[in-house]
Amino acid sequence: MSSADDTMLSRLRTLTELKESVHTGDPAATDAQHARGKLTARERIELLLDKTSFTEVEPLRRHRASGFGLADNRPHSDGVITGWGTVHGRTVFVYAHDFRMFGGALGEAHAHKIHKVMDLAQSAGCPLVSLNDGAGARIQEGVSALAGYGGIFRRNTRSSGVIPQISVMLGPCAGGAAYSPALSDFVFMVRDVAQMFITGPDVVRTVTSEDITHNGLGGADVHASLSGVSHFAYDDEASCIEDVRYLLSLLPSNNRELPPRVPSSDPADRENPALLDLVPAEPERSYDMHAVIEEIVDDGDCFEVHSGWATNIVCTLARLDGQVVGIVANNPGSLAGVLDIEASEKGARFVQFCDAFNIPLVTLVDVPGFLPGVDQEHNGIIRRGAKLLYAYCNATVPRISLVLRKAYGGAYIVMDSRSVGADLSYAWPANEIAVMGAEGAANVIFRREIKAAQDPQAVREQRIEEYRERLMHPYYAAEHGLVDDIIDPCRTRAVLIRSLDMLRTKHAELPGRKHGNPPQ
Repeated sequence: MSSADDTMLSRLRTLTELKESVHTGDPAATDAQHARGKLTARERIELLLDKTSFTEVEPLRRHRASGFGLADNRPHSDGVITGWGTVHGRTVFVYAHDFRMFGGALGEAHAHKIHKVMDLAQSAGCPLVSLNDGAGARIQEGVSALAGYGGIFRRNTRSSGVIPQISVMLGPCAGGAAYSPALSDFVFMVRDVAQMFITGPDVVRTVTSEDITHNGLGGADVHASLSGVSHFAYDDEASCIEDVRYLLSLLPSNNRELPPRVPSSDPADRENPALLDLVPAEPERSYDMHAVIEEIVDDGDCFEVHSGWATNIVCTLARLDGQVVGIVANNPGSLAGVLDIEASEKGARFVQFCDAFNIPLVTLVDVPGFLPGVDQEHNGIIRRGAKLLYAYCNATVPRISLVLRKAYGGAYIVMDSRSVGADLSYAWPANEIAVMGAEGAANVIFRREIKAAQDPQAVREQRIEEYRERLMHPYYAAEHGLVDDIIDPCRTRAVLIRSLDMLRTKHAELPGRKHGNPPQ
């Protein structure tokens, strides 16, 4: 063997040893991470990606800063692991903060690695998953670190609606760092270990005298049920990351592709007699819309978004005959299914996401109206409720609406009625589509007559029945072309699947414009 070969082999051994040390990291720091109840960045990537599929980018990158002791502390990878692999055989890009180095804090080199993998994801047209566990900007690097965040936010925004972006919160995320997850499509959080806030408990205590814990201020349950910042909350990292994998299996790689369709063992023409018992005919009686959706979709399998926030509306991804659909449904089991500020914003965001990524929309309507009240009006129900209306009017994917029971007033229009562009509109035989309920309408129209009558209650009941018979019978909307057909509830699944098959080749374009100006 020549000396040249010996030199190359020795250099290869050096490279191998270096990469092994980078991969292993500091054992003490690893033990400390595990002691916090958290996995390391590489362990998380191994859970996310298919086995042996990960290709790392810039594992040997090091920072160039020299102040405040950084010159003597230059670990390879600089506290973030970046690269790509596959999830269920499809390419996905990922970056994961490594809390073992600088607490996962972002510096200039760290940021450039993230910028690179974000650019690659957009160029390749593949989803991006960020595994967040960092202490914010690296203070020792000053404004260079802040500029790094600006580059991330700009790329988040450019990729919005182009590739799916998923943020997984597995540790602290404070200050400006919280805006990258907020700009992504979905946020996953793990209870107890993950927190998100702009100003932490210490600052809050100093400024407002409010005493609160990290979890109480920005923990997973707070953001999943109160603020709506987080779409999903989990007890452990493994189940969280497994659901990230499942979500990715439902999404297209980019906005130029359709969601992946899979063979279904659930017959497309399966009847749904259970719906006759699940949904009471009386419009004032409540029921759980989740049971209705599970009865209709393939194998009862749904992936609900924001299940703990604004529970009066249900937004879920599911499959019908193997085709991914986004289902938006009023839930009479929560606040009678009314639309309010939070439900409108939740529904709008979901509709926009589905439209961006070519996911057909099915809307199940059972809505008594918008929630009345001073609080709602003063907090902007007009502009914020308009978000859902704007999202539906702007959507070009296949859209099917189905009125199960009642659909009153402006809420009927907003819930993807024919007038705002639904491709097909159906109703069940018990539907009531009207400006308002018969009782309220009679009180308005016949107010003077009722007041002047010798027996006001008898006249009121007579006029209520008259209004109901003339304008609220189940076939009024069909007679006026507001619904395409009144269908047997038992045939709901079959009708939806047949309609979606017909609409698969739908092509619609919006007017040429730079972008719209949706209500904020």
